[in-house]
Amino acid sequence: MNKDIATPIRTRAILEKHGFSFKKSLGQNFLIDTNILHRIIDHADVTDQTAVIEIGPGIGALTEQLAKRAKKVVAFEIDGRLLPILDDTLSPYSNVEIIHEDVLKADVNAVIQEKMKGIDDIMVVANLPYYVTTPIIMKLLTENLPLRGIVVMLQKEVADRISAEPGTKDYGSLSIAIQYYTTAETVMIVPRTVFVPQPNVDSAVIRLLKRDKPAVKVENESFFFDVVRASFGQRRKTILNNLTTNLLKGKESKAAIEDCLAKANIDPKRRGETLSIEEFGRLSDELYKVIK
Repeated sequence: MNKDIATPIRTRAILEKHGFSFKKSLGQNFLIDTNILHRIIDHADVTDQTAVIEIGPGIGALTEQLAKRAKKVVAFEIDGRLLPILDDTLSPYSNVEIIHEDVLKADVNAVIQEKMKGIDDIMVVANLPYYVTTPIIMKLLTENLPLRGIVVMLQKEVADRISAEPGTKDYGSLSIAIQYYTTAETVMIVPRTVFVPQPNVDSAVIRLLKRDKPAVKVENESFFFDVVRASFGQRRKTILNNLTTNLLKGKESKAAIEDCLAKANIDPKRRGETLSIEEFGRLSDELYKVIK
């Protein structure tokens, strides 16, 4: 039986055998610590009834451990140079399928319907390329996929922003966007020393569990997100200033915005980062009546 891929010796042997060199532009950092992989999979609660979507499998370190536990693993890999390596390293596992496609351009719903028929428990588990973390997570959440949740490794700084609470320096529009759809929690910190090559930053694993329905019920979802983004335009400014400056038609609607803040019971001198998601919901519904 082959030794686990996620060890320094085996990883080096695989890379040498295939003459593989890392592409900085693709954010390639491969994990060389099997214990950390096991813990990631534990946090995702993967069982033999789970189908897993992986993004950026690299040489298959996480994929291999997922294959041992899950019913099915489908991994999206953008780098064609890795396909023959994955063919080789994952040959013992018949429940793995690699799709050579950029996940941001893929019809993930169609892949789920085709490859995961009859499986009710679907999770995304991945060590995400850092340069596209946020667009990938937002795509997975906004496309209304039948997921239980997402457990991914990403830059610690981004994980801090995703799971941040109101009133903290990390809390912003990204925190609200993701917490609107999920409950978000940072479940582990991962040192840079367990990767080849070593990244310049520490990593964290975040667990996002899909809510049955969004955190707040709003009149218009895209307008709600417009209000949130506008409120964080310049962090030092008050909510009134930010909305007046950054919301479409905000400048000519200052009096109306003040009125809406009063109706939503929000002090116009507060800053965006102090508002809870519920307060943003109330505010956006008031604003939607007058500024569409």
